[in-house]
Amino acid sequence: MTFNDFNFDQSLIDGLQSMGYKLPTPIQQQAIPVIQAGKDLIACAQTGTGKTAAFVLPILDKILKTKKGGINTLIIAPTRELVLQIDQQIEGMAYFCGVSSIGIYGGNDGIAWGRQASALKEGVDIVIATPGRLIALLQSGDVKFDTIEHLILDEADRMLDMGFADDIKTILKYVPEKRQTVMFSATMAPKIRVLAGHLLQNPESINIAISKPAAGIVQQAYVVYENQKEKLLKEILKNEDFSSIIVFSSTKEKVKDLAHTFKTLKYSVQGFSSDLEQTEREEIMRNFKARKLRILIGTDILSRGIDVDGISLVVNYDAPPDPEDYIHRIGRTARAEKAGVAITFINEKDQPRFAQIEALMGIDVVKMPIPEEFGKGPEYNPDAAKKKFDGPRPFNNKGGGAKSGIKKPFHRPKKA
Repeated sequence: MTFNDFNFDQSLIDGLQSMGYKLPTPIQQQAIPVIQAGKDLIACAQTGTGKTAAFVLPILDKILKTKKGGINTLIIAPTRELVLQIDQQIEGMAYFCGVSSIGIYGGNDGIAWGRQASALKEGVDIVIATPGRLIALLQSGDVKFDTIEHLILDEADRMLDMGFADDIKTILKYVPEKRQTVMFSATMAPKIRVLAGHLLQNPESINIAISKPAAGIVQQAYVVYENQKEKLLKEILKNEDFSSIIVFSSTKEKVKDLAHTFKTLKYSVQGFSSDLEQTEREEIMRNFKARKLRILIGTDILSRGIDVDGISLVVNYDAPPDPEDYIHRIGRTARAEKAGVAITFINEKDQPRFAQIEALMGIDVVKMPIPEEFGKGPEYNPDAAKKKFDGPRPFNNKGGGAKSGIKKPFHRPKKA
């Protein structure tokens, strides 16, 4: 199948070609015809599968072929980073189409507020918004959504996790009942099914292997004591083959400490957290995408908030709190069928947590030896660790995962 099989407007095909799109991904192959047919859809797909294009492309094509004026489509996303990412992708795909869009999000100045309010009043084709800022603009009374034909919720599970359920219900009061509704989620937890039942009418359902990391990711783990992590990270970062790196940590405080430590060591590094001003976050992301910045250290806000190709290494400095979060984190690498490495540091307390991750994926991640000069690490025994520490929250493992192990582990980098 090619993009020509969808009978897209030629200007849209030209935009895809200019962006380097070649063949549709599985989620695009399945979702695009459903959206083109005007049916409601609930789709479950892991990060990096091309889900944004799966809903943007058919919407752009519909706007081109039936343009009526006014706001046509509302896309709701949980974070400013994701709003910007979607808006940038629309801009690229619609470059030759003349379809307009605007990102609506908080954390900026009064000038941006005025620009967003004016755009909503004048009627752009597509609005991409975070719930909080959108509600604030709607409650001003000057914005009308009566022309909206398509409502899309991206990363619906993340929005519920962040407490946006009531905000979504509020926004629905402003949107016509007669509309096409599309919901994308990385997980299909019961709460997502409940939300879908309220929003969707006789929806089609698509599920794309959410619990299986991309095939190009080489996964490794080091079983370490907490005080060995920083030395091990320094050793790994000496490998210059890793040109673009994301390090995930559990707290904003630890992000700041690690960023400070590695800046002192003259590494090209920045910390990334919600404490930064929006302009600072945007500048950091521009530099990271442009390869002016080698290392980005952040919390889970990065696991679903950025879209950067060519990330060669993801390091879980702290094991993620939930098995699905692990899939999202390591999904930042090996995007678009490229290869990448994902390394996780496992201390004693995190061993039961990582065992659940392995159970979800159906594989045992290769445990790499710690350099001798760092001393011996703890044994990997998640059952014993569970007795010693308070275990992680229960996880209900439903549905498959990868069946094969790692064929070719990435060896420890040599010291410089």
